[in-house]
Amino acid sequence: MTVIQETSAETEAEILGLYRAHLSKGRATLAELFGSHMETASEGAWLTTSDGERFLNAGGYGVFIMGARHPIVMEEVERQLRTHPTATRILLEPTVARAAEALVSVMPEGLDRVHFALSGAEAVETGLKLARAGGRKRTVSMRGGYHGKTLGALSATAKDVYQAPFRPLVPDFLHIPFGDTDALEAELKAHPGEVCVILEPVQGEGGVIIPPAGYLKRVEELVREYDGFLILDEVQSGFGRLGEWWGADIEGVIPDVLLTGKALGGGVLPVSAAVATRKAFRPFDKDPYVHTATFSGQPVLMAAVQGAIRAIKEERLVTRAMDLGARLLPRISEIAYRNIPELVVDVRGRGLLIGVELVEAGLAGELLIELFNHGVVANHSMNGSSVVRFTPPAVMSDVDVEFLLNSFDLATRDLVRGAATMPEGGN
Repeated sequence: MTVIQETSAETEAEILGLYRAHLSKGRATLAELFGSHMETASEGAWLTTSDGERFLNAGGYGVFIMGARHPIVMEEVERQLRTHPTATRILLEPTVARAAEALVSVMPEGLDRVHFALSGAEAVETGLKLARAGGRKRTVSMRGGYHGKTLGALSATAKDVYQAPFRPLVPDFLHIPFGDTDALEAELKAHPGEVCVILEPVQGEGGVIIPPAGYLKRVEELVREYDGFLILDEVQSGFGRLGEWWGADIEGVIPDVLLTGKALGGGVLPVSAAVATRKAFRPFDKDPYVHTATFSGQPVLMAAVQGAIRAIKEERLVTRAMDLGARLLPRISEIAYRNIPELVVDVRGRGLLIGVELVEAGLAGELLIELFNHGVVANHSMNGSSVVRFTPPAVMSDVDVEFLLNSFDLATRDLVRGAATMPEGGN
């Protein structure tokens, strides 16, 4: 056992060195904060490190709604790998057609044209290009929203720290407050027929910001009134994460384009998609080469999509996400306000997207480390740095749920002890 541990430590040091040499020094430093652990295996709600430790994965930025290596997804992917993983993109290929059919079957009515991509940012770029091709040259996005870091997506991501090194960005982007329909109407009214609006039903990276009831429906009404173009970015909020197939379903909204990703590949492969109405998709229908990508719709990726949709349907994971969220949110809230009442600002969530907001960003970082020390992986929020975000899988068992809650209880108790011993005015 000692030899294994020493070998593991030597390997971890080697991998950390390779990160520094070839990937990112900052990422290596972050890894050291979490003990330089090296994840090597995963299954269901759990991941395993090189030294044999197991962690409940309540992070993954929303990818693992069906956990890791779900057997239905793996079955579909392995079958495709053995036969035809990558296509020429010249001939007809059945897997992409079936994947598109499956995805449309769970979309809001009227969204029936699909462009597959790899990342959420690519899906965002697709939506923005459809809007521009349709004559909407101005784009409105929401403060606190997160849409990715490619140039178009970054222009919509209203965060100065991400934008500043890359300016000038794409012109004619305006950022307004999330939830403010008056500000939105003013812009739409000033530029009728010219505005694309892109927003998330719930701002995940913003810190799990939930808009007022009726907001999404009012956004849709205003966009239609002033002949705008509506993109719902559901890369994180969609695919069952909120306890509905899509955040759009909560208020019966039908956008021009709905973006999905993260969980779309079943937690096995990277896949995203922009799904549009026929009218919105018309520029791509006219010319099949106007917007393409070599790996768009490749068979092995499409097998993962089919497996993911099959798994969610057969195991009723959307309902499971709603039920688990209804159990977790009040108990996480009760624990937070009992253990760290002076450090917590708010606990909020919908389905299995739950955020715990603390009084400062540094405490959020400390809570993430304490959670890790008690066997749970969670995430920070890139546009809401004081918020710890939980995106656990809908395949958690009752034992897993209790483990998560017990770990949160222990982590918050340790957090308050650490805060009590922190030197005044420092960290």
